[in-house]
Amino acid sequence: MALLQEAKRVAAEFDYTPDDVRKGVKEFLRQMDEGLQKTGTSLSQIPSYVTAVPNGTEKGLYMAVDLGGTNFRVCSVRLHGNTTFSLTQSKVAIPKELMVAKTAKELFGFLAKQIELFLKTHHNDHFEAHIRRRQTMSATEGFRDEEIFDLGFTFSFPVHQVGINKGTLMRWTKGFNIEDAVGKDVCALLQTEIDELHLPVRVAAVVNDTVGTLMARSYTSPGKTGTLLGAIFGTGTNGAYVEKLDKVTKMSSLGGDAEYDKSTGEMIINTEWGSFDNQLSVLPNTEYDKDVDRESVNPGVHMFEKRISGMFLGEILRRVLLSLVKDPKIQLFKDEHSGSNDLHSTTRIYDDAPLYKQWGIDTSFLSIIREDQSQNLRITKQTLERDLGVSAASTEDAEAVKELVAAIGRRSARLSAVAIGAIVISSGRLHQTSANGAGSTKSVSEIAQESKEGHYTEAAKAAGETLQATFAPLIDQTPLGATVSEEDVVDIGVDGSLVEYYPEFEDMIREALREIPDIGLAGEKRIRIGIAKDGSGVGAALIALVASKMLPTTDD
Repeated sequence: MALLQEAKRVAAEFDYTPDDVRKGVKEFLRQMDEGLQKTGTSLSQIPSYVTAVPNGTEKGLYMAVDLGGTNFRVCSVRLHGNTTFSLTQSKVAIPKELMVAKTAKELFGFLAKQIELFLKTHHNDHFEAHIRRRQTMSATEGFRDEEIFDLGFTFSFPVHQVGINKGTLMRWTKGFNIEDAVGKDVCALLQTEIDELHLPVRVAAVVNDTVGTLMARSYTSPGKTGTLLGAIFGTGTNGAYVEKLDKVTKMSSLGGDAEYDKSTGEMIINTEWGSFDNQLSVLPNTEYDKDVDRESVNPGVHMFEKRISGMFLGEILRRVLLSLVKDPKIQLFKDEHSGSNDLHSTTRIYDDAPLYKQWGIDTSFLSIIREDQSQNLRITKQTLERDLGVSAASTEDAEAVKELVAAIGRRSARLSAVAIGAIVISSGRLHQTSANGAGSTKSVSEIAQESKEGHYTEAAKAAGETLQATFAPLIDQTPLGATVSEEDVVDIGVDGSLVEYYPEFEDMIREALREIPDIGLAGEKRIRIGIAKDGSGVGAALIALVASKMLPTTDD
């Protein structure tokens, strides 16, 4: 069998059919509901205690800090009230000894010191005015709210959150190991060190970066409708969305005495969808997926993420290529005769090639290959040598690699559509249009009750409206060239290298969305997907704004 045909045979193992998409959506919806009712589920559905999204008119100066790995970032964000903002930031590496310090105070004291340096450098007038006031006021006078920076703390480690500014550290990851901090409130740890330095800063919220992505998009997105979903498709994948508060029935069982604004009737939920369907009831599971999972640091979990995110797509491709190279019947990278190699030299894999090393292929490799339209795939050949250690690959080699890259990337996008589609359907927003008015349709039980009471005309009219609202998304009734009304847009904010740089990733998501019966062509047209940048900075500052309205004032 010719090499390209072999590649197509393997690529077919990554097909994710329309029927697969529909089954995936159905199971995602079930696991969403399960996660809203109880803890310990595949979809964690973590309440954020953030109960409102911005609309772009908010103003003010807020701070954000981001401890997400080996660097610590400090930002100030000025919101201009017209969907725009100004960002000032600084970044510093965390000293390695502090990542494994004996006490939490050592690390959090260092973080507070960086906040102090930032204020002195970028907000010195405010800082100096605060110092002068401290020196002249009485000891019990306190600080007025207008002198305090509210700060959003993006803390990208597992936290058990019990309030908008309360979260206990469950465990460290990413090379950190400070046992003294485990089980303690990370907001309180930082606030204690800030107070010791007498800084005019209040830790108003602990922030998940995906929730921040939703907030950042909702502030900057055009139009009148608030953003429904913030999603990350990068090194990892996750989503946070706006849920009806009365559906989050597990709130009462979470413990704690958290106070939050119930008046909106909504709350942002952090799905932690990387662990969707860990039991593999509907997710695809090729031999390559099994190998990647078995040799990962966390076998058996994050099964959705391991089929979608940038961290794993390169490794899936590497294992596919390696299996073909090891098969003596398949001629991948085995061109030994200069006459049949268009580069007129023998194809060779270097002994220390990244192809032989776990995690040896970065996802940027897939993006480059997918985009290559050069003559005889010259760019692919160059990239194979530079990034994989394969010298003088033939055009047939390059075509085979391109076929496999396309299949793995397409499956990732179609799986991404499962999560997006399920959340859009669950929200009911496709049934709320400017034509029929939000919430104008009645449930089956309400229609039945009207019929029982003898209100047959009203029941028939309500049934017609409900049927129209239910099936309108399945039928494309939009005239060619017509635009969707701004009130009818379902806005989604996305971030991450896959959705930004992998060619046609959004197009492939949209193709799968159209295949979902409850969305269809008309529903897909109403979904607006836009880039949301800096959830851990701008998003965190916006959460600090929301939190500041909920927290007790500091004015005596």
